[in-house]
Amino acid sequence: MDIETVAAAAASAAGPCAAVSPPERATALVAVAAALESAASRLIPIAIAETGLSKDRLEVEMRRTCGQLRLFAEVVVDGAHLDARLDAADGAYVIGARPDVRRVLVPVGPVLNFAASNFPFAFSVAGGDSASALAAGCPVIVKAHPGHPELSRATAELVARALVAADMPDGTFQLAEGEEAGVGLLTDDRIRAATFTGSLRAGRMLAEIAAARPRPIPFFGELGSVNPVYITPSAARAETDLAAGFIDSVSGSAGQLCTKPGFLFMPRGAELDEIGEHARRVTEHRMLNGHVGAGYMARRSTVLATPGVTVLAQGSSRQDADGEWYATPTIVAVDAETLRKHRRELLDECFGPLAVVVRYDALTELAGLQRELFPGNLAGTVHATRGESGEIQPLIAALADTCGRVLFGGWPTGVSVTSAMQHGGPFPAATIDATSVGTAAITRFLRGVAYQNAPQELLPPPLRDDNPWGVPQRRGPVGTSSRWGTLTGSI
Repeated sequence: MDIETVAAAAASAAGPCAAVSPPERATALVAVAAALESAASRLIPIAIAETGLSKDRLEVEMRRTCGQLRLFAEVVVDGAHLDARLDAADGAYVIGARPDVRRVLVPVGPVLNFAASNFPFAFSVAGGDSASALAAGCPVIVKAHPGHPELSRATAELVARALVAADMPDGTFQLAEGEEAGVGLLTDDRIRAATFTGSLRAGRMLAEIAAARPRPIPFFGELGSVNPVYITPSAARAETDLAAGFIDSVSGSAGQLCTKPGFLFMPRGAELDEIGEHARRVTEHRMLNGHVGAGYMARRSTVLATPGVTVLAQGSSRQDADGEWYATPTIVAVDAETLRKHRRELLDECFGPLAVVVRYDALTELAGLQRELFPGNLAGTVHATRGESGEIQPLIAALADTCGRVLFGGWPTGVSVTSAMQHGGPFPAATIDATSVGTAAITRFLRGVAYQNAPQELLPPPLRDDNPWGVPQRRGPVGTSSRWGTLTGSI
């Protein structure tokens, strides 16, 4: 593949893509969703064969992928995301005469998306990163994940064809394959932003490449997260389905989820046998590919060999003749002091069906443990009962400081695609604490430009007085600055 040709096509498409009106852009997103839905019966069997994920799981993921495309279309159709602001010239402006200033958000330009392995639809070729960049008006180049190459090619062909049929510019959407191509494009000056979902090691390497460019670019990497769950003593006594819920969350999709709860904090003396019993009932599941399976086995061996670890469920593993790994959940228990002492062996994310139960002595120690051991996570969860708000407030504050999403009850697997969602967090959960899920993800690929005293004919459509795109315009009234501080809401 000629990365020069790919990068040049994306760069050539950047201006025309930005000039596409919001309704036309929304129509193109809906067309992509319709194309994927119509091909689901062909794409899902390919995904099953390449990833080992179940038909039910992939059908849900396909619905999510198409749903988020349509959601982004709803968000951009009226142009409100452009945040058009118009401040007319004001000679009586209290800070000093104000010129005519108009500001709008514009697309950053070509975006490189490194696709994920564990969500072959929702975080891959046509997933949230691609959808949000297209919604922002950016050309997209997807670096295909080697774990599902046939699916990547088939999906990319569908997406590109749907965008062409919707009259989007040539070069709006392209696929690249291979590590060399991915790194080559990441260093190309025509690429203006990049996204990634995957391991801490690979994500950090790519982030450093993006930062070391002569012109650095934002690299939105989702890297590693262990998503601790805290159970208060009252909740441990009151909730009857904790063990089942925990194991379901750990073992779903063989634990190959960035939101898997890797650590469960239980009060000392709480019964743990039921957790092991539920884990032993789970049937084996194929890992995504041989590389992921080998990584899981190495990480599992490290955890099991750590002094002070008690095995609640040994789990099983096997490799077939094709090199594919199959596993059942491994659950171990440690006390909080052992976790502190052996943090190097225990704290890293284990991408697979393994989790650590941590026995603690007092509710008051949990906030400190969270801040000390888990500085950056996608999610943190608390199970508590009514009347405990005061006691858990320090823990909630610690979670809010160190996690992108704080859950009260439930389990962190399952991330709703909605306008209020935050799927990111402090490092190492992400390289930049933005969100890769929900409509706020679009803003990653926009930047502000202000025009001062510009002639009407040289302004972009969202900033013109005649407003040809019909976007919402926030106008700064003339003559109101003298009333600042009266809280009239007129500013």
